[in-house]
Order: sequence, then structure tokens, then C-alpha cells
Amino acid sequence: MASLFRIPSNNIFKPSSRSFTTAAKKQVASKSEPNTHFKITLRRSAIALGERKKETLVALGLHRRMQTVYHVHSPEAAGKILKVKELVEVENVPAKAVRSQSEQRKERKASRGYQVQGTKLGGLSWETS
Repeated sequence: MASLFRIPSNNIFKPSSRSFTTAAKKQVASKSEPNTHFKITLRRSAIALGERKKETLVALGLHRRMQTVYHVHSPEAAGKILKVKELVEVENVPAKAVRSQSEQRKERKASRGYQVQGTKLGGLSWETS
């Protein structure tokens, strides 16, 4: 009976090297500049939850899944995060890592796949202004 519950020792607590390297990179970045903002991403929907949770998400500026917002470290922001901790993913980031909505949109946008070098219609009157 004891052999049914035996776990091979080579698989126990064997972390992947990738998780350690990404964690090390985050720590190196945080040592150069202090973390001053929360990066909050809504991971789970609040459809089946009460109005108070939904209002808290709206107060944080989160309206749809996978949306990311940034808030300065403050007791108010920390309290709101604790109210919806099951739904959001929070990361501490320095001020230089804060992105506006338009900057986030530009980062997500795919490249065109080509570059316009010039055009034969460059000398027309409506293109000179």
C-alpha cells in the first residue's frame, strides 16, 4: 500500500530555470529605481459577483478583462486592490515603467510588415502642405 503513494525523488521540488531567470531580471530592474506604482491587470471577470466588487473595479479604472492600469502607491489604492485581490494581478513597478493607454495600444499594435520609401505622387499640391 505504501508503494502507491511513493513519488520519485527526481521530480520533487524541481523548479524550472525560466522562473528563476525572470524573477532575477525583475529584481535587478527594481534595484536601480524604487517601485512607486502598482501595475494592476484584471484577470477574472466580476460578472457573478456583487455590486460592491464591480464598483471597486470601476474605481480602480478596470472595465474589461486583461486591461491594465497604473496607480501610485497609496493606502487607498492598496485597500481597493485587497477588496478584489481574487480578480486582479498586481505588480510593483518603477515610475519609468508606467504606460498610458495610448502607449499600451502602440505596444500591442503589430507592425505593418513593410516601409514606405517614397511615392510617385509626392509632388501633388495636397501633399506638400
